[in-house]
Amino acid sequence: MQITVSEALSKLQQQDSPFIELFKHGTLSVELYKPDKVDLQQPHSRDEIYVVVSGSGTFLLDSNRMPFQAGDFLFAKAGIEHRFEDFTDDLVVWVFFYGPEGGEAA
Repeated sequence: MQITVSEALSKLQQQDSPFIELFKHGTLSVELYKPDKVDLQQPHSRDEIYVVVSGSGTFLLDSNRMPFQAGDFLFAKAGIEHRFEDFTDDLVVWVFFYGPEGGEAA
């Protein structure tokens, strides 16, 4: 199976949401996320990985802020506050949710 970024962006533009689920298998859910000016995310109930396709900015994870750019891998443990801040207009990220509710044990 293959999903290209351009195909995913085309599907995303057809709906009124900053994200779209594109693939699901077992506990894995793959989405494309393109926030508009402000990231309104709340903590999620499962572990989450982001892979930055384009854009840059600051990633808030719990109380830590870290710069990010295209190509970066970001991880947010279930239940932890996180969001993109001060990001460029071209921010697009792959989002991978996986594992059980509450996150995986360490």
